[in-house]
Amino acid sequence: MWEFSRTRYADCNGSEASEETEIAVNIGGVKHFLYGDVLNRYPETRLAQLVNRATDSTREDLSALCDDYDDLKREFYFDRDPEAFKCILELYYYGEIHMKRGICPMCFMREMDYWVIDTEYLDECCRSSLNEVETELAEIAQKVKTILDDLEGDATVTRGQRCQAFLWKLMEKPESSLAARVIAVVSFAFILLSSVVMCVSTIPELQVQDVEGNLMENPTFESIETACIIWFTVEYILRLVSSSNRLQFVFSFMNIVDFLAIMPFYVVLILTHLGTAMMELANVQQAVQALRIMRIARIFKLARHSSGLQTLTFALKSSLKELGLLLMYMSVGVFLFSALGYTMEQSHPETMFTSIPQSFWWAIITMTTVGYGDIYPKTTLGRCNAAVSFLCGVIAIALPIHPIINNFVIVYSKQRVLETAAKHEIELMALRAKEEAQECSDSEAGGNLASTDNSSVCNSTAMSASQSDTYIPLLGETATVSKVQPAHKRKKK
Repeated sequence: MWEFSRTRYADCNGSEASEETEIAVNIGGVKHFLYGDVLNRYPETRLAQLVNRATDSTREDLSALCDDYDDLKREFYFDRDPEAFKCILELYYYGEIHMKRGICPMCFMREMDYWVIDTEYLDECCRSSLNEVETELAEIAQKVKTILDDLEGDATVTRGQRCQAFLWKLMEKPESSLAARVIAVVSFAFILLSSVVMCVSTIPELQVQDVEGNLMENPTFESIETACIIWFTVEYILRLVSSSNRLQFVFSFMNIVDFLAIMPFYVVLILTHLGTAMMELANVQQAVQALRIMRIARIFKLARHSSGLQTLTFALKSSLKELGLLLMYMSVGVFLFSALGYTMEQSHPETMFTSIPQSFWWAIITMTTVGYGDIYPKTTLGRCNAAVSFLCGVIAIALPIHPIINNFVIVYSKQRVLETAAKHEIELMALRAKEEAQECSDSEAGGNLASTDNSSVCNSTAMSASQSDTYIPLLGETATVSKVQPAHKRKKK
């Protein structure tokens, strides 16, 4: 039992304050004795209104402020979380509220709303935690909405729009159907095959000679490459056609990667068929070689089918500050130690440090502990400078590593939680809809529903109720949620 000692104050004349109203509240089985002089510090709250009406109000008025009231014990009952109420009481004694560990922030916000306490009384650390949870819930709601849009079709759309939406799901959402999963696996296989062929075709033993004796790509590899490009092209066109916003689709990063993966093939094809005379130009041949090298961009297409690569991308994006610090540390170190190395090595007749820009290369490979050995100091001071440089390089590289890894773990865990929570919401909605439909069926069997129209209304109500309890509140929309009676009232019945 928690009991708070009564607070007494002195009045303006210095005499002891008069006795204030004392009330007993039972919060989820835990009794508290509270006093009016403490609660009236915040008169707009529910407890302050309760203590002010405790003496001159009827039972009906008091029942509007609590779940139940015992006249004999003069005790007010509240079916609320007792642990959260302990945090609520901190407002009256300390002027601010701290959430304890283990309390759901969103549930605590509902407790604050019930006790008519504004969120401005939350401490700054607790407020930031609440904002993070609200952001996560918004993301879960968006994911749930996306899943529902995939599961439920809109009857108002035209046939062409339905075909467009079906094609988009087929090409972009592998989880939507078995055919979509098959297409995703085939696309993944083509990406790997194309990347392997691009690497293997550069092996001299597997290349063939043309009429002039120059090595060229094996025709077999060219055929495989052509088949892969045809698949990539068809995939890109289908995704472009089925997109609802084609301009946004074209300028999306991953779609730019897809375009760069297939564009070199057609450019080389056009240049090749322009004629032998034009292909003899050196600049055209160099352009063709550069475009062939651009084929390595297709390896980034794997990110479309790999959640791990997507997580790594998000983690690096959230670690831009740490990466910027690493770049700044290394830049300062490279400039400093290359200048020192150049100055200290000038006294040696066979010095390898001919200029400070040339010393940049030595400083980079030394601070990153690579050490190729093509440039190295020969004086004692230069070697001391090299020792200090690689020690500083190790420290500079190690400092931001932990935040980057931590960001990766956070992003990965968050994505897993979002996926699990979204699936749980969908399953919960389906379960509640099933239960409501079963209740309607039982009522109809018992004679409570007189017509088929009432049955359909009941079924629609079941679906809306199942969504209003889980999905709609997450989206921030207003919904009517059934109120559960307190435990002690149910026992009395």
